[in-house]
Formats: sequence, C-alpha cells, structure tokens
Amino acid sequence: MCFISFYCLIAEARTSSTMMNNSGESGHPYLIPDLTSIPQFTNSPTMVIMVGLPARGKTYISTKLTRYLNWIGTPTKVFNLGQYRREAVSYKNYEFFLPDNMEALLIRKQCALAALKDVHDYLSHEEGHVAVFDATNTTRERRSLILQFAKEHGYKVFFIESICNDPGIIAENIRQVKLGSPDYIDCDREKVLEDFLKRIECYEVNYQPLDDELDSHLSYIKIFDVGTRYMVNRVQDHIQSRTVYYLMNIHVTPRSIYLCRHGESELNLRGRIGGDSGLSARGKQYAYALANFIQSQGISSLKVWTSHMKRTIQTAEALGVPYEQWKALNEIDAGVCEEMTYEEIQEHYPEEFALRDQDKYRYRYPKGESYEDLVQRLEPVIMELERQENVLVICHQAVMRCLLAYFLDKSSDELPYLKCPLHTVLKLTPVAYGCKVESIYLNVEAVNTHREKPEVGEGLCGLSWHMVKTPTCTERPPQSHRAWVFHTNR
Repeated sequence: MCFISFYCLIAEARTSSTMMNNSGESGHPYLIPDLTSIPQFTNSPTMVIMVGLPARGKTYISTKLTRYLNWIGTPTKVFNLGQYRREAVSYKNYEFFLPDNMEALLIRKQCALAALKDVHDYLSHEEGHVAVFDATNTTRERRSLILQFAKEHGYKVFFIESICNDPGIIAENIRQVKLGSPDYIDCDREKVLEDFLKRIECYEVNYQPLDDELDSHLSYIKIFDVGTRYMVNRVQDHIQSRTVYYLMNIHVTPRSIYLCRHGESELNLRGRIGGDSGLSARGKQYAYALANFIQSQGISSLKVWTSHMKRTIQTAEALGVPYEQWKALNEIDAGVCEEMTYEEIQEHYPEEFALRDQDKYRYRYPKGESYEDLVQRLEPVIMELERQENVLVICHQAVMRCLLAYFLDKSSDELPYLKCPLHTVLKLTPVAYGCKVESIYLNVEAVNTHREKPEVGEGLCGLSWHMVKTPTCTERPPQSHRAWVFHTNR
C-alpha cells in the first residue's frame, strides 16, 4: 500500500484536533467510519485495538491474550506504542502528554503511523494473523484513523476497552508495573507516582470511551474494574469469540500454580512410554515427599487435579486431600507405540521414528496423538487454571510441557523439548507481564525420561544417529531449588 493517503489522514486529524475544546468535544461528533462495506474474507487478519487510560491493565491484557493465541496456534504479535515512543524520544515528565503540547502530539502520531506500518508488514507479509495494537487510543479521532487503516487493508477490527475507576486497583497497578517502567529508571518512588498520576490526568481531558450508540456497529468488549463486569458487542468470528471467552476467564488475584509429574512408574523404570502402570518404590517415596512439601507451603484453598491414570492418582492419594480427575490431563496417546521403548519404535517403525524427530510438535503417532492435538485437548484446562487461585496439577511429561509452554510463552518448536523431570515441582507465580518460576527437586531419585532435540540434518537419512538407550540414569538436578522470572512481552 502507498502510505501517502494515510499521511493525509494524519494531517486532517491534526487540523480537526485544533477545533476541539478542552472537553474533547467538537461542534459535531468525530464519526467512526462505517465498516460494513469493507471487503473481507472469513479468515482476514484481525487487529485487536486496546482502549483505555494509563494503568488500566492494557499491556497486561495484550500480553496474556497474545500468549494464549500463539499457544493455540494463531500467529499473534503485540505492537506496543510506548516502545515506539521511547525509541523516538526520551521521556522527561508528564508534560509530554499535555493536550496542548503540539510538538509531542505530532511525535505521538508519527509513532502510531510507524507502528501501523509494522502491523501491515506483519499481517500482510509475515503470515501473522492477529496484531494487538497496545496503546491508549482514547479519542475517537485516533480510533477513526486506525479504522481507516484497517479498511484500506481489509483487516477485521476488534476493540478491547479496559475501564477502571477503583483507586485501589489503579494504585496497585502503578506500583507493580509503572515503578519498573523504562520511563522511570532510577527515579524516586514518590516522584514516579506523582508524575504518572499527572500523566493519567492529561489523558482524562480528552478521553472518549466507546459509545453504545455511536459505536454500535463496531465489535468490542468492555472490561470493567478488572473483570467485575463485561459488555460485549457484535462478535464477528471465531477468533473474536475465543478472545472474549479467554478475557472473561482471566483474573489478577495473586496465586500460584504447582505443576509436577506423577511419581516414577513401573513402565518408566523399563524405559517404556505411555501405558497405565502404577508407581515404582521410588515413585511411592516421591508421593509422600510431595505431600510433605505441599503441607510445608501452607497453601490456602489448594485444589488438586490429576489425570485418569493410575500413576497420577496414586501420587495424589498420598496427599490425603480431595482431588479432581481430568481426562484431558491424560498423557499423550502414543497409538501403536504405547508401552514400547524408543529402541523398539526405531526398530519396528523407523520411518515414523524419523518423522517424529523432524517435527515433534505436529507429528501424530499412528492411531495416536500429536503435541498439537494435545494443546487443543488442554485448552479447557488452561481456561480453568486461569479462573482458579492455588492449584496443584499432577500430570505427565507431554502434558506438563504443553501447560508450561503456555505460562512461559514458549514456541511450538521449543514446547516438545521442555525439560520436565520426574520428582520435581515447578511453582508458577504470575507477575506483571510474565511468570516467576521456582523449580523444587524433592530429593528422590528417578530415571531420566528426557530426549534432547536431534541435531540439524538428522531424519530419514540419519536413522542410525537417533539411537536412544532405555533410560537407566537417575534424574537429579544440580540444585534442589532454583527460581527465575520469564517476561512474556516479546
């Protein structure tokens, strides 16, 4: 597309803004263009447009939504306007956001244009399917420009407006997120709070929320006070429907999710995959070690989930608390390869063995499942985990990899090779824009069931390179307790 026409729109918007009075109102409403005549296909790319004052959780929502859509296989990317602004100019104080700072207004519009150009490149040239435009977009003027841009490219548009009037929630968001913002590096805490509150006031002057009547033809969801109430309007398609469903399940209540595998099983000892065997002697020892660990954590209102398989149920029974069984948490179905060793699979199904190493995420066992299938099976589990507070999930290696990939924003290429050792608990604590991970080894040895990713070039022509011995070594991390933080805003 030639962007000359869009520069003209910017100039027109600049002219119209001079006619606005301090309340953000002109002689006539700045009408949003009607999108009903836009030629679109069912699978046209989607622009998700965030709307709302600063410190309303827009970036938090953008990051989580992007992580979820990527996890289910929809290529999605966040375009954060604040990052474009920081690259263009260094931040001094709130005066940059004053409504009458014309020089700053021009810079901000140029940044928006640059971001939209990158959105176009991503959706039209890089096989992206959803672009999340993370900015305040608080005026009808700005939203009109975005809609015109979408119209020129045939993109669908879905708005997410976060509205919050609770001073406590706003203050907590500033404390958790803005104090560590690149805008306020090495700044005094009190000065940061004062400056940011004044920045919010700058936006409040011209804030024009989505209007029930003027915007009735648009697709959007309004989220009030971090999820106490929702308003949904004109959901167009499958992506928008899943977006709404997801956003209505997430919450910001502090909590931790504990992920672990079952104790070592009899089939683990024999190096055989799948099956439904019970625990080995060491597996039973781990079950009691897990019970002691959970008790030591002093977790309030902990829920315990298992699969329908013996080894997870036996592990949970040692806890002495009620537990819920999920069929969706069952281990990946290896089909005709169930209860075989990797050596046997390589001997009897050499082509299948090689194909799996070429694309482990999408490879489906004959009469079985792929990791891609497993992700789809686990989506209801993710939705419920987002709704819950403290949960212990006792599951299986492939299942744990899928769940972990969601919380840590790992790609489909990385997912099948995430290390999820036996007899180790991963404690996941959501933090702003990411997840804190603690790995706790419970000092009970077990076999190593992990297979490293094959070297580049291995495959059908290199079957002999894929020899995998039956696991006999014990699995013991060098440290019993490690912690790190993953930030998921790429």
